[in-house]
Amino acid sequence: MSLTGVYDADGGLRGELAYLAGKIRGAHCSLCDITHSPLRRRREWDIFISSLPVPFEVVHRNERSPRVALATSGHEPCVVAECDDGRLMILLDDDALRSVANVSGLADALDHAMASEQLQWPSVIPDHRGP
Repeated sequence: MSLTGVYDADGGLRGELAYLAGKIRGAHCSLCDITHSPLRRRREWDIFISSLPVPFEVVHRNERSPRVALATSGHEPCVVAECDDGRLMILLDDDALRSVANVSGLADALDHAMASEQLQWPSVIPDHRGP
């Protein structure tokens, strides 16, 4: 399984400028609000995704794979799971993301969504290679 978070913004200079202009007018992306401070990506976010037993990639709308775009178009921002059997399912939509205030809240919401969809985190095999 892997996870992909899709921002409700386009990447690149043009996309970043459009996002900033929208933010000034009051628009925002709930996933951006969780993963980034006003100046940069949150350290808590980096710690969280590095602790997960599955890859978690975040992408802008215009950076999605065609497959993820097909599953998430019109649902941005969101977090989608790609299951081992190839299914894609949206675990957290904008409403769910808006209901959490920080990375810890997103972690809890993600655990709850996975349990609701009867998904389990893969078990991690300990690294016994030694020092």
